[in-house]
Amino acid sequence: MRLKIFSFTLLIICFFSFQNFAQQKSYLNEDPVIEKKVDELLSKMTLEEKIGQLVRKTEVNSETGVMIKEGKFGMMGNPGRQVRDSLQKIAVEQSRLHIPLAFAADVIHGYHTIFPVPLAQSCSWDPALVTKAARIAALEASSDGLNWTFAPMVDIARDPRWGRIVEGAGEDPYLGSIMAAAYVKGYQGKSLSDEGSISATAKHYVAYGAAQAGRDYNTVDISIRTLREIYLPPFHAAVNTGAGSIMSAFNDLNGVPASGNYFTLTKILRDEWKFKGVVISDYNSIGELVNHGVAKDKSDAARVGITAGVDVDLAGDTITGDIYAPYLESLVKNHIVPEKLIDRSVRRVLRLKYELGLFDHPYVDADFFRKNLPSQEDRNKIARQLADESIVLLKNEKNVLPLKKDIQSIALIGPLADDQDDLIGPWAPDGIPKNVVTVLEGIKNKISPKTKINYVKGCDFQDSSRAEFGEAINAVKESDVVVLVVGESRDMSGEASSRAFIDIPGVQEDLIKEIYKTGKPVIVVLMNGRPLTINWEAENVPAILETWFLGNQTGNAIADVLFGDYNPSGKLTATFPRAVGQIPIFYNHMNTGRPPSPTDHYTSKYLDCPVTPLYPFGYGLSYTNFSYSDFTIDKKNISEKDSLIASIKITNSGSIAGHEIVQLYTHDHYADVTPPVKELKGFKRIYLQPGESKIVKFVIKPKMLAFYNIDMKKVVEPGIYDVMIGKNSDDYLKTSFELKK
Repeated sequence: MRLKIFSFTLLIICFFSFQNFAQQKSYLNEDPVIEKKVDELLSKMTLEEKIGQLVRKTEVNSETGVMIKEGKFGMMGNPGRQVRDSLQKIAVEQSRLHIPLAFAADVIHGYHTIFPVPLAQSCSWDPALVTKAARIAALEASSDGLNWTFAPMVDIARDPRWGRIVEGAGEDPYLGSIMAAAYVKGYQGKSLSDEGSISATAKHYVAYGAAQAGRDYNTVDISIRTLREIYLPPFHAAVNTGAGSIMSAFNDLNGVPASGNYFTLTKILRDEWKFKGVVISDYNSIGELVNHGVAKDKSDAARVGITAGVDVDLAGDTITGDIYAPYLESLVKNHIVPEKLIDRSVRRVLRLKYELGLFDHPYVDADFFRKNLPSQEDRNKIARQLADESIVLLKNEKNVLPLKKDIQSIALIGPLADDQDDLIGPWAPDGIPKNVVTVLEGIKNKISPKTKINYVKGCDFQDSSRAEFGEAINAVKESDVVVLVVGESRDMSGEASSRAFIDIPGVQEDLIKEIYKTGKPVIVVLMNGRPLTINWEAENVPAILETWFLGNQTGNAIADVLFGDYNPSGKLTATFPRAVGQIPIFYNHMNTGRPPSPTDHYTSKYLDCPVTPLYPFGYGLSYTNFSYSDFTIDKKNISEKDSLIASIKITNSGSIAGHEIVQLYTHDHYADVTPPVKELKGFKRIYLQPGESKIVKFVIKPKMLAFYNIDMKKVVEPGIYDVMIGKNSDDYLKTSFELKK
């Protein structure tokens, strides 16, 4: 039996300790023992066996066993534990060199225990809790035979039309970097060789979130400055945290497809960042180099991909077929691709397999997981806590919320009110809908037995039928308050799910308006995978909760917030636009030479819509009030070798205990390139009892103010800087200091 490096107690300590994870070092650091083993194995491999290590298959068929025995591929999808071990047995015991397979699949926001979607998780601003959730996902996935996940997605997204905004941490590179590191720490634990650890894959490298018009797979055209300051930092954070692999993206970048881009894959990733792990293509993205027009055929696409720096071909069993497997051998034999490029990529794959412990322990140790996998109750507690923290209170006019548990009657209306499948959200292939707590069930778990729930679906997501409107309105008339659960179905966000219009789809908004006319207090509970344009609701509905897709504990978490057992603390990590015409809209924009002015026609604005967002980045309300005062900095002048401390007093001036997320922003008054109007540089979650105050301090070091100058060198320049601390990117106190040479 495999020697375990931690007992159950140590597992739980590891499981819940973010600080311990924060101290870990790079996993793929060319350990000399492993390097020697890799070199010895590589020297024995035929060219065909080498290429096999660079191919991932997805489906099991009648030829799979023979192909494994012949060493024709080195990675598999997720066939389930029993099939996985049978296939591994062929690789380890029957293939010539006994090289184990790696099993890799998407574990995005949970495996069996489904957590909130990543965009929701980011709204918790709680990286330690995100790490715990990722750790649970890793334990569950590895107990089922997976060694490798294609997560986290760390793309910055400034366009909510893009369906995959749901998979990331929103629009800010600083917060995105913090969350990228949090996921990597959770998936990979303290060591990749530990039982229960899986390799993380930071994706999609790079700038996939900047797809033109928010259309998935579309082209990206941005400056190198924007690339380096906005889209690269979360990937760099993942690499610095030790991510085992990187996934190259579908999009082209400034005319060069990401999966054939030598500049990003080799010059930046390998030469600048010293990344030692594996680069794997997105699904058939090497083959699609032909569609992009940078490869004349599939053979040429294989040449471009391997030369640029893509190690593994994820074409799998697609209609277009594999790219590396059928073409690399002839490219090498015809002296078009040097075999040393193949060796380089194979070395990276073998290194990761050794780091994962697959050579010594190729099979799932079911006994370990029976003893050490946290109970489902413990897993559900983390899922519920994260769901609680992910909910954002957008509006609460006249303190409609929280509701009293002994309220006489509630009208529960909407297509998502008693839905299990959609509440899991996109990218949860191993989620089990029957394990999801619906909103109806969650409310029933919370209220007095005497409270009557009048539930009516009311309408569907996208059809035009109003047949149930009358029944819904009758239910409302018989109730004291209305909870309307509306939004998107799970398949309306995620991959290939871009939307040109991002309002509440179908006739759901018509249903809201009809119910509003009854005069009963209305609470809108939104479920969606992107910011929506909800101008009418923001103006008219008394209370709005943004809940995203919260996973298994959806109903319980929403009920926690509705009835005040949890005081909402979530803050938006993606700006809510007023109209699609404002997109892309984000808080850290440049100021322009003619900033918007209501008194000057010739300034940067719209004729028919304010330039301001509906809800800004960092926004979120609470059932209590937090006041900010006594904002000071200990120095007005610092040198490049110095630092200063910014302090602010936060007081809970309301009557309910709660969390506040205190946000730090800075602004450079002038530089040799245009600075953003503000940039997030730090945040802290604090908990305050009613009447309690705390002094929150941030250390500001000059290196935090670094930017890429006109020569694209990262520098810190002398000058005047604003420091802003507040509730969100639009509501803060401000002071300034001077950085001197």
